[in-house]
Amino acid sequence: MRGTTLCGRLLGLKRTVVEGFELVEAADGSDDLVVRVRPYAAEAAKCSRCRRVCPGYDGGSGRPRRWRGLDVGELRTFIEADVARVNCPDHKVVAAHVPWACPGSRFTSAFEDTVAWLAANTPASAVAELQRTTWRTVSAIVTRVVARAAGRVDLLDGLVRIGIDEVSYRKGQNYLVCVVNHDTGALVWAAKGRDKATVEKFFSALGEERAAKLEVVSADAATWISEVVKVQAKNAVMTMDPFHVVQWGTDAVDQVRRRTVAVLKGQKLDEEASALKGSRWALLKNPENLTSDQKVTLEGIKSTNDDLFTAYLLKEQLRDVFAQRGDKGKKLLAGWFSWVAEAGLAAFEKVAASI
Repeated sequence: MRGTTLCGRLLGLKRTVVEGFELVEAADGSDDLVVRVRPYAAEAAKCSRCRRVCPGYDGGSGRPRRWRGLDVGELRTFIEADVARVNCPDHKVVAAHVPWACPGSRFTSAFEDTVAWLAANTPASAVAELQRTTWRTVSAIVTRVVARAAGRVDLLDGLVRIGIDEVSYRKGQNYLVCVVNHDTGALVWAAKGRDKATVEKFFSALGEERAAKLEVVSADAATWISEVVKVQAKNAVMTMDPFHVVQWGTDAVDQVRRRTVAVLKGQKLDEEASALKGSRWALLKNPENLTSDQKVTLEGIKSTNDDLFTAYLLKEQLRDVFAQRGDKGKKLLAGWFSWVAEAGLAAFEKVAASI
């Protein structure tokens, strides 16, 4: 195998002729590998935007362009080529297409794909150090790679079970509606907003035929989601999002705790009230995450406050409902409803009514 062919293989260059390479001293005194290339004849004279064969306009700037490529060992590598300009009927005068890089990028596609993969599995700062670039460059590369992939992959195809939820971002009332494919765990759609119009945008993108194939849609109790789903996905079963249901139980425990603290203060039992006031995380955290001190606090509540400890147990059983499957989960939920009725805790009666 010739050296130029091997060089092209190492750098991930496709439909490209490697004319030669040389070591060039960089500004910091280190050596860079500069690889001189040209596209295959069949790739020449194409518009870089639409890949349409177009008449030539001129020879370009007269100076060769460079793109950062994959490193070869310890050497930073740059791809160098002359780039002519073409006259596209749709995009006017633009740089001709080069098969090793996307329009506007100063990096080869192989370099960008590598950086994007690393960024998905490693902190951006580590990727930047490894690839000898900046974290801002890493962020820009990831944005471009995701945009390219979005144009090739239809994330809405084959949806059967989905979840719809809103998430906040930045400060203030800024929200995104997100749709997740439950079968893959992948985020398939997102848009700014938190209302019926935003959910309707998703179903507009999905289309009537694919919406009819949805079997399950999970969400919280927001009517602006459920009302749209009932109209747009008539064959789908609406289910509660376990995260939000368990969150209701967690909030109910805290309401019982605060009410108990208020009652104790009203009875001038300030020491007991102060102890319960600091028990919040012992009651709200999952049992497996409790510290030794929090376990002691929980044991104290068990022996001194029946209502509050019952609220804690109701929260835990509600959480366990979603860890079970099939009939066992249904029976556990039915038992939970009966327990709520017997306990007489208003906060949990409200949760039961919502479910």
